[in-house]
Amino acid sequence: MREPNKVVFACVHNAGRSQIAAAFFNQLADPAVAHAMSGGTDPGPRVHPQVVAAMKEVGVDLSRARPRLLTDEVGYRAKLLVTMGCGEQCPVIPGARHDDWPITDPAGLDLDAVRAIRDQIRDRVRALIEAEAWGRERASSSR
Repeated sequence: MREPNKVVFACVHNAGRSQIAAAFFNQLADPAVAHAMSGGTDPGPRVHPQVVAAMKEVGVDLSRARPRLLTDEVGYRAKLLVTMGCGEQCPVIPGARHDDWPITDPAGLDLDAVRAIRDQIRDRVRALIEAEAWGRERASSSR
């Protein structure tokens, strides 16, 4: 059996954007086909409280999520690395395709602004899954 495709979402602190993206990806993608992990180049102490609140509104619990360093182990065998606003600190994963999503950092923003960022990330994740045919619908229709 083939190993699922691995996608890594990365931002500087792994406390907002990359956490949101990985959570949506793992909710929407067929786990037999693809899964996501996230990490940061300089992890923060916790996921931003307003990110936890915004995600809770859409049924995703990030209250136990913890920022982590983007290590070689996290990136191992990744097919795709999606970076979000890390600029000069953007990581490289050898052998992985790279895409950069210019998305505003939710740190310190009010809940309405974080909701807009959340929705933008969800739309991008949906488009990625659809473009790669990694969705749950694909798996159920091919069985």
